[in-house]
Amino acid sequence: MRVLFLTDNFPPESNAPANRTYEHALEWINKGAEVTVITCVPNFPHGKTYAGFRNKLWQTEMKNGIRVIRVWSYMAGNAGVLRRTLDYVSFAVTAFFAALFVKTDVIIATTPQFFTATAGYAAALCKFKPWIMEVRDLWPESIKAVDAIKHERVIDFLEKIELFLYRKATRIVVVTDAFKKNISGRGIPQGKIDVVKNGVVLRNYPELPKSQELLTKHNLHGKFIVGYMGTHGLAHKLDFVLDCAAAVTDPNVHFVFVGNGAKREELLAQKKRLNLANVSLLPSVTKAQTRAFISIFDVALVNLRRSDTFKTVIPSKIFENAAMGKPILLGLEGESRVIIDEYGAGRSFEPENTEEFMRVLQTLQTDKKVYAECRSGALVLAQNFSRRAAAAKMYKIIERTASGQDAPVALREERIL
Repeated sequence: MRVLFLTDNFPPESNAPANRTYEHALEWINKGAEVTVITCVPNFPHGKTYAGFRNKLWQTEMKNGIRVIRVWSYMAGNAGVLRRTLDYVSFAVTAFFAALFVKTDVIIATTPQFFTATAGYAAALCKFKPWIMEVRDLWPESIKAVDAIKHERVIDFLEKIELFLYRKATRIVVVTDAFKKNISGRGIPQGKIDVVKNGVVLRNYPELPKSQELLTKHNLHGKFIVGYMGTHGLAHKLDFVLDCAAAVTDPNVHFVFVGNGAKREELLAQKKRLNLANVSLLPSVTKAQTRAFISIFDVALVNLRRSDTFKTVIPSKIFENAAMGKPILLGLEGESRVIIDEYGAGRSFEPENTEEFMRVLQTLQTDKKVYAECRSGALVLAQNFSRRAAAAKMYKIIERTASGQDAPVALREERIL
């Protein structure tokens, strides 16, 4: 079976969509599929071409059995709505034309921004092939949640495109049960939607002793480290966490943020303004370096701003940190909180609630019994959210879609409790 996957993020980029696509594709190849990925030249998150690459119209490479076609796109980083839109649209256009020259049995196009999904639909239409729309975030609902676009007419227009794509997709794959409920509640047949949740490749995130090199480099020996690894964006409300850090009086508690994003410069200014000696704001690192940084965390912070929209998401960083035995400090409600509470894999606080944040942090820092229980729960959680199992489920969906079968795919979930 030949699979064509359209995504604007792919390794060596190391964000969640790049990792999910790459790890799934490797499993599909092991099952006998021929996988071609159309993507852009790596440039996330700064909008600058990675060393060793050129932003050319068309270039191909083989990456562990995956045929990767990289096409030209306008690169914008976090440079405002207009330039980011040009970034997305340019990739959608070049990806569409590239797809016309690839032989395939089925096309998959991923979101959250659905310009890529539009390219997938258009290519499928021209090639008379079925296509799967992978929904990793509810867009434009998530745009409204962070006030990135305030013009109601623009939002209405985007929502019409969203529903159009849902209707035209042969199948829809979402990453949470809440996404399925949301989409089916808007008139899309429930039987057309499959849930393939995020997870972790356990061998990529083994338990490791704390990196002594990093502890020494950043003067963190003897500290209780609250770590955040990921995008510093509009949705993540890290300014709230810095305000909380300013209220922490224990000199042994230290906050480490690793990553980049639209809000990073503001966070650096806030750190300077508040004179926060207990906060380190470090730039993005390579995927190979993420394990070393996670190793020094005592708890892993997963935080989003308060919004009903974000009750539907399950951030993939939960699974990566859990696999390395890090209790989760969760500032998120909804489906993510249910998972953390079910496994006892950490402690949750109401988003943007300073009093709850301080209380939960103190519990994880001072109560050794609670900490040990959370650590054990995190390891069990990771075992139950294997990326391999998720990839196997999605492969069955792809097979059925390519063969013209419409029945939803069920996969028995074995849980270790």
